[in-house]
Amino acid sequence: MKPSQPARMSQSAHPSNVSGEALIVGAGVAGLAAGIALRQNGTGVRVLEQAPAIREVGAGLQISPNGTRVLRALGLEPADFGTLTQAVELRDARGRLVTRLNPPVAPGFFLVHRADLVDALAGRLYAAGGVIETGVQVTDVALAGVELTTSGGAPRTAALVIGADGLHSQLRTALNGFAAPFFTGQVAWRATIPGDSGPPVAQVFMGPGRHLVSYPLRGGQLRNIVAIEERRQWAAEGWHHRDDPAALRAAFAGFGGPVRDWLEAVQEPYLWGLFRHPVAACWQDGRGRVAILGDAAHPTLPFMAQGANLALEDAWVLAKCLESSPSDAATAFIRYQKFRAPRARAVVAAANGNARAYHLRAPLAPLAHTLLRLGDRLSPGLAFKRYAWIHDHDVTARLP
Repeated sequence: MKPSQPARMSQSAHPSNVSGEALIVGAGVAGLAAGIALRQNGTGVRVLEQAPAIREVGAGLQISPNGTRVLRALGLEPADFGTLTQAVELRDARGRLVTRLNPPVAPGFFLVHRADLVDALAGRLYAAGGVIETGVQVTDVALAGVELTTSGGAPRTAALVIGADGLHSQLRTALNGFAAPFFTGQVAWRATIPGDSGPPVAQVFMGPGRHLVSYPLRGGQLRNIVAIEERRQWAAEGWHHRDDPAALRAAFAGFGGPVRDWLEAVQEPYLWGLFRHPVAACWQDGRGRVAILGDAAHPTLPFMAQGANLALEDAWVLAKCLESSPSDAATAFIRYQKFRAPRARAVVAAANGNARAYHLRAPLAPLAHTLLRLGDRLSPGLAFKRYAWIHDHDVTARLP
């Protein structure tokens, strides 16, 4: 597995509004995957990305089997840019093993750097004939004529406009109006540090009111760290707010095992507040012109590691709905929302509730840990079976 190289994206010299073209807003996981799936159907694709270039942003992602299946259907092999997960270990705050969960080998759970996944998707879209323009920010949306106002350029329109523009989506707001999120009382730090020789295992250290997740990336070249703390203080939403590493170390000062050494190696952590957003009520405009997917439709907290996986599922289903109704995009988009929205709501709800299990305090924490150990001994793999409805879901197996 090779480290990510900058994606080959550049500003197009001659922006185009081709009538039969799909215009996708956002060159993240959702937008690029949707572009590939649409190109497989023969649809022209143009992706607009507000960043001047695709930089190495974000950190680690966990691709579970439901996402792995979609990537392979798109012509990508996760093993080429990720590492197969050997196990998931749940540990207490002192570092003692509570239980070790062994995921099924096939089709595979993978540990992936977000930049490597985006680079692989971008390369695949280029190879399929898609176009990506960088430095194009959508600042306003007029649904009446499906016209996108962009910074420093002429308005854009297209036969199909797909909103993959993330948490603060202009297209979601145009379809649904503004819905204020609320602070969950939790903040998250993310960081990467130099790697080690440890096995490809995801480790979760559970403490009172906080937990820390870590796993290797890029074959051990990097180690990903995500740390969650309950607090009353508000922290801004978004990934790009730098924080003092001393604050992160202080929050997890009582944790044992390798955590102390890992946090000593952190030089540049990023801190953000975790906000809960409702799943959008409307994912499409009813006329077959506009649809949204991924975080634009259903932002999710990180406690089930399903954000990227849901985005991949959305992309595949959206393209297949259009393929099965080539002359009736309105019906295709309605079917897409009908098929996807109930699952998205269920997964988002599961993520909302999952953090509590990691943050238990005495006397509940020791009891819960004992039950986890007993449950895994009596029924190996019980924890994975509990969420089989998420991981075993296969959107590539049948048309919606």
